[in-house]
Amino acid sequence: MAKPAIILVRPQLGENIGQAARAMLNFGLEDLRLVAPRDGWPNRQAHPPASGAGRVLEGAKVYQTTEAAIADLTHVFAATVRGRGMDKPVVSAAEAGATIRNLTAGQAGILFGRESSGLANDDVVLADTILTVPVNPGFASLNIAVAVALVAYECFHEGREVTKTTTRTIADNGPGPAAKQDLIALFGHLEGELDRHGYFHPPERKPPMVRSLRNLLQSAGLSKQQISTLRGVIKALGRGMKK
Repeated sequence: MAKPAIILVRPQLGENIGQAARAMLNFGLEDLRLVAPRDGWPNRQAHPPASGAGRVLEGAKVYQTTEAAIADLTHVFAATVRGRGMDKPVVSAAEAGATIRNLTAGQAGILFGRESSGLANDDVVLADTILTVPVNPGFASLNIAVAVALVAYECFHEGREVTKTTTRTIADNGPGPAAKQDLIALFGHLEGELDRHGYFHPPERKPPMVRSLRNLLQSAGLSKQQISTLRGVIKALGRGMKK
């Protein structure tokens, strides 16, 4: 069974990290990744609520950026209950679990945001798919450990019949999707050239313009070879502009 990485982005409380680790081990997940935890790591407050899941905490990897945390993954889900206005497939936890269990290449990861405000749009842009659960629209605030438990259960629960409700499917590129580190390198290459030639104008519009470009490339489901081809095109165009 494919087992996803659980990625907590800028978590605030050690106790919540410990509870999330406990929920993970309940369902056989042990790959815990922390992006810029507010109170640093290791955190003594995480161990009591982990209640026996210490090995998940001890094996946790810490990263400074979301890009670094997902670099080796090939499919990333962003867990959020809020509409983001982005052109991405939206799936339930059950659908995400079925997709993860059926992965034939690479590894999946699931992003969870900070307790107070969830994921930032710049984190969601890096995901292939938005993962959401139906909650009370008048109070759509889930404890991070509860959210991890809901998703981990669906990843663990094999054999369930799932009705597809996504608006589109993940592209089949033959060789398989590229790792996120290759896609992020493409982002940097393209954005660097565009920056150099004054594309991002006026400057205050740059953040939403970058997010739109990244969403466009993310949705293409590019393979490693396709990314290599695009980077060759960008390099050639850059040389031509210099001349």
